[in-house]
Amino acid sequence: MAARTPRDWKEWFESERFAAEYTYDGMLGAAYTHAGTTLRVWAPTAQAVDVRLYAAGDGGFLQAQLPMAPGGRGVWMLYLPGDRAGQYYTYLVTVDGESRETPDPYARAAGLNGTRSMIVDLAATDPRGWQHDRRPAAPPARRVVWEVGVRDFSADPASGVRLSWRGKYLAFTQENTTLSFDGVHPTCLAYLKRLGVTHVQLMPFFDFGSVDEGKNLGRQYNWGYDPVNFNVPEGSYSTDARRGEVRIREVKQMVAALHSAGIGVVMDVVYNHLYRWENPFNACVPYYYFRQNEDGAPSNGSGCGNETATERPMMRRYVIDSLVYWAKEYHLDGFRFDLMGLLDVDTMNAARAALDALPGGETILMYGEPWRGGASALRAPAADRDHLAALDGRIGGFCDNTRDAIKGGCFDAAAPGYVNGGPEKSWDVGAAVAAWCRSEVLHPQNPGQIISYVSAHDNYTLWDKLALTAAAAAGAKPDYDRMDETLLAQNRLAAGIYLTCKGMPFMQAGEEFARTKRGEGNSYRSPIGLNRLDWARAGRFHSLVDYYRGLIALRAAFPRLGDPSRESADAIEFFCTEQPVVGWQLAAAPGDGALWPAIAVFYNPTDEVRSAALPAGPWRLLCDGSSASLWRGAELRVADTARLQPVSVTIFGRVGQA
Repeated sequence: MAARTPRDWKEWFESERFAAEYTYDGMLGAAYTHAGTTLRVWAPTAQAVDVRLYAAGDGGFLQAQLPMAPGGRGVWMLYLPGDRAGQYYTYLVTVDGESRETPDPYARAAGLNGTRSMIVDLAATDPRGWQHDRRPAAPPARRVVWEVGVRDFSADPASGVRLSWRGKYLAFTQENTTLSFDGVHPTCLAYLKRLGVTHVQLMPFFDFGSVDEGKNLGRQYNWGYDPVNFNVPEGSYSTDARRGEVRIREVKQMVAALHSAGIGVVMDVVYNHLYRWENPFNACVPYYYFRQNEDGAPSNGSGCGNETATERPMMRRYVIDSLVYWAKEYHLDGFRFDLMGLLDVDTMNAARAALDALPGGETILMYGEPWRGGASALRAPAADRDHLAALDGRIGGFCDNTRDAIKGGCFDAAAPGYVNGGPEKSWDVGAAVAAWCRSEVLHPQNPGQIISYVSAHDNYTLWDKLALTAAAAAGAKPDYDRMDETLLAQNRLAAGIYLTCKGMPFMQAGEEFARTKRGEGNSYRSPIGLNRLDWARAGRFHSLVDYYRGLIALRAAFPRLGDPSRESADAIEFFCTEQPVVGWQLAAAPGDGALWPAIAVFYNPTDEVRSAALPAGPWRLLCDGSSASLWRGAELRVADTARLQPVSVTIFGRVGQA
């Protein structure tokens, strides 16, 4: 019989008969006990599957090769007696007469570079006190997310982190670090606690393929959006990549340390594609896990040569199983989905329901990029900006409308936004205030579906974008190191807008200290020196850091700003102001503990002092555009007229009983 073509596989996999005969809901992967381990792999198109056993995660000799037995619904099984913790294994899968050796797609531990899976006693990887670890309480109204890469966080020699932990998971566990050990300027975990964010979003830390874990990392760098083993932590961030259990334990230690500091952990997940077409999924069931065009060729909506077919039952099941595993085993507080527009609505909603079913699972965050990297063969409704109404109301998406309205388009360095020379963007900024719930551009069910932000790991940093736009307007070269007062004012205004807008605020690590990547808009494989956080810069731009701190705390002090309900968006009252000034007020919700009965907010992007009428009654100045902590000091009362400094956000709190 001739081998099937890709189009043949597509027709077979998408037939009702295949789904009826081969959809499987039992355990897959390695089920470990001290007495023995059962291996199960789903390979319905295979003629044979063998298990290969190794003593080490790389190198060494093959110890044994044992045949697996078919167990129904496309599953192959083998029982290995005895305590197999630490045993490494692969599958040899034969399809259409061709055999491929592969890691287990359901592996939870692996050796060097993830090429061999490992049987693991997960209970033995728990750090001391892990059973008492709990997700921090962070009400929706207080949530602020800070995004960073594991390596970027502490690779700077000035981070104050011990040498062997720099760029590693364990850097998040070291307390009281300071800039070059000066004992004055906090860095890393101590800095985060002071900043006041509620969640840290970590760029991908599952096992990815672009960094060789066996080589010196000095000249190697990658963001990690190239998955190999979805359920295995990345080894290059551990202190010993050759021992599969070490990376697991150290991730748990990292999570526990952040939880102890009151900070939740969000995992950046990339279920939309894999590193290469040659991968564990294709080795086990060629083509099944990947979306195909009508001719059977791989769809490429990811821009990476493949995209996963989450609408197929066993791929949908895989995504949900993986999310639940990370949430349960590692106590994670949320998931950020890369290219979420390549995942179908039903898969995302089913994942939300599965996470909700966990103890405390309703608090686990789900949000992502509601777009794609290219044309896709997905025919089912996609989890993108056009289908927000079809998604569960607690699944959010990044709002590029807000991002581009505030600072200008991210793909054109010269294009200005509201804060840096685009006054016509005032209408979009007004829409962003209510998280687009009162516009015809987007149709979120509630403000909680909108992620309000101006910078993330990809595209220009906020500071670089502001510098590039200003330089283009002046016909000059940007100076990324000069503490330019105009750029600082624009930066403060940008932060002041999205941190007072409805929606969940999100920031790239270092945005609050004018992080620069020297104008590089896509540093995914640039040197670590360009990507790492510059902790000396955090000290140099400390006044900007303090401004962010003040805004984050002010937002928490007036919970209705972060209230994700639609009613809170509808309660915003806009003032009649002279364009491009935008002004509005919002009353506190009864009993929400707000420090003020109402707040009034004004954005002035011009280089002139402007005036605006205040509602009747006394008001207290909370933020004048230079300091966001005036509300912590002596009371400064204002009535009738608000004086708005150039390029500033000005915030007032009504005087009286909250």
